Amino acid sequence: MKILDHAERADIFNEDEKRVDWHDETLWWIRQKRDKSAHQIPEWENLRNAASAIKSNTLSNLYDYLLEFEKNALQNGVIIHWAEDAKKHNEIVYRLLKEKGINKMVKSKSMLTEECHLNEYLEHQGIEVIDSDLGERIVQLAKEPPSHIVLPCIHKKKEEIGELFHEHLGTPKGNADPQLLTEAARVHLRNTFLTRRAALTGVNFAVAETGEIVICTNEGNADMGAHLADIHIACMGIEKIIPKREHLSVFLRLLARSATGQPITTYSSHFAKPRDGKELHIILVDNGRTRQLGREEFRNSLKCIRCGACMNTCPVYRRSGGHSYHNAIAGPIGAILAPNLDMKQYADLPFASTLCGSCSNVCPVKIDIHDQLYKWRQVLVKEGYTTTAKQVAMKTMATTLSSPTLYKLAGRAARTTLKYAPFMVNNKFNVWYLQRDMPKVPKSSFGEWYKINRKNNEQ
Repeated sequence: MKILDHAERADIFNEDEKRVDWHDETLWWIRQKRDKSAHQIPEWENLRNAASAIKSNTLSNLYDYLLEFEKNALQNGVIIHWAEDAKKHNEIVYRLLKEKGINKMVKSKSMLTEECHLNEYLEHQGIEVIDSDLGERIVQLAKEPPSHIVLPCIHKKKEEIGELFHEHLGTPKGNADPQLLTEAARVHLRNTFLTRRAALTGVNFAVAETGEIVICTNEGNADMGAHLADIHIACMGIEKIIPKREHLSVFLRLLARSATGQPITTYSSHFAKPRDGKELHIILVDNGRTRQLGREEFRNSLKCIRCGACMNTCPVYRRSGGHSYHNAIAGPIGAILAPNLDMKQYADLPFASTLCGSCSNVCPVKIDIHDQLYKWRQVLVKEGYTTTAKQVAMKTMATTLSSPTLYKLAGRAARTTLKYAPFMVNNKFNVWYLQRDMPKVPKSSFGEWYKINRKNNEQ
């Protein structure tokens, strides 16, 4: 079966023009909230600089900080596991559940487990997993992956959610009142929290100095699951480490403001040790991260704190939808991280960008996102992971743009074609033209115009 690329998936999303419009407008509204919140803090740029520097230090000394974290976590009574890839991570989770005789688990939001396809793996092993984040639960009921790392069901209309809840939770048919739907979800999930002996959470930050983890949510679902369960499994990428607890203040001030425009997440919960009679397991996962760490030009991508700001501002993401990226993490940052996992499968993603730089402009830890997208394009072309047509086109353009003579000839040819044979450009086979009006054909090139006017000015 052919795997659709970004452009083909975006075409599917774009068939519903009204959905595209409100998806675009909603995400831009969140971007505006981010700007307003950021501008209320005079030291905003200092915070970004500090966060970027802290992350640079962490990545440069990641080995030492991971060992320090493990040492302090073990002293706290936490059980530490190491997973080199997604397969090992999933096997560890399954083994922990099997050892306890548990076949039902509640899970809070974790993009790492989406990356590892944990839910599907556990379902094949006979383990029922209920996502407790409301957005995640909605897409789980719809049998879809999340389309956004902070707003998992941003692509769905409330009427569609109403139909899902009617089918699965028994709400009145045709009722899409957000308050009623939220109350129905609360009742449904409360029973889940009370009856699950195992809870799995993600990790926003892990403090090497203290061996504790910090989980940020707006719904409190991670806390409910972790506190009521007998065993709490926390899954984290190894890049989530920060050196000291005092550094949390920098990241917590940046995270929510960048994500949703809030001053801070509603719940920022610290887990340092298990409660009496309970177990806390932390799984530290590599899954390609050390490989990315070794790529000097892409190392900074590991600074990401998963705020989603780059998605909210990206003109391509806003108009193509998260599912068009066919990867757990969508948007600009996902287009950098995905090729590291599989260049061939995700070779299309770095090209799904205008390289406008808006993503880099809003990134709270100052990742040079658009530069890395451009660099990935170079790597993918060099390694032969782009289509033959694209490679030929790029080589032709490179030859033309590097030769003044060829450039002038190409310009004249293009102007002549547009003037006398516009159908050569304005046709259904030219995807660029389908969404655009072609400009009026100029009488001359800028170079020709400048040459004439320069002579006139000198006289």
